[in-house]
Amino acid sequence: MNVLSSPAVQPECARRGRRKEARPGELLDAALDLFVEKGFAATRVDEVAARAGVSKGTLFLYFPSKEDLFKAVVRKNIAGRFAEWDLELESYAGTSSELVQYCFQSWWDRVGSTKAAGLSRLMLSEANNFPEIAEFYRREVVAPGHQLIRRILQRGMDRGELRPLDLDHAVYLVLAPLMFLSFAQPSPSVCILEPAHFSPETYIRLQADNVLQGLCVRPT
Repeated sequence: MNVLSSPAVQPECARRGRRKEARPGELLDAALDLFVEKGFAATRVDEVAARAGVSKGTLFLYFPSKEDLFKAVVRKNIAGRFAEWDLELESYAGTSSELVQYCFQSWWDRVGSTKAAGLSRLMLSEANNFPEIAEFYRREVVAPGHQLIRRILQRGMDRGELRPLDLDHAVYLVLAPLMFLSFAQPSPSVCILEPAHFSPETYIRLQADNVLQGLCVRPT
């Protein structure tokens, strides 16, 4: 009898295979939690491994260093989304006003309302101490984000729906309210909002309308 084909053995092998495939994702989820809670410097890889339920040696099989682990967290939660956002922009058929409103809401749903928003706070507080990590974040998050916004605004100008803009500075008109919301969300140390009186969804809608008042072509 072939032992490997035994019904008692096959499920166990399958479970082990599924468990091995799940480990990178579990490690990245645990790392995101700890990076946001404690910051990059204070997070230890053995803590990440323990939270994910694996050994430190297992973690290093997938991520050779804490820097590699952090980069993978950023790519999974933010940088890796730019490809899908680019595709959505290419196929979007609505007006520029609708597109800007959609982008605000989409950012909130996919990043701003998730733990990934804490990565921006982390970079703001620790970039000076970790220049290599800061450069990585600038290259894979900040620069593509600026380029995506520029494309959205350029599309609006080409369609005659947005007035002529200095794109180098106009991108910050779009980014500013989103960054405020990222930095103002509750964190382990501080929250500047009053949750009982503040609705992020309402804020997003108001800010999209406010930005569009300045960007759209004005009636003659």
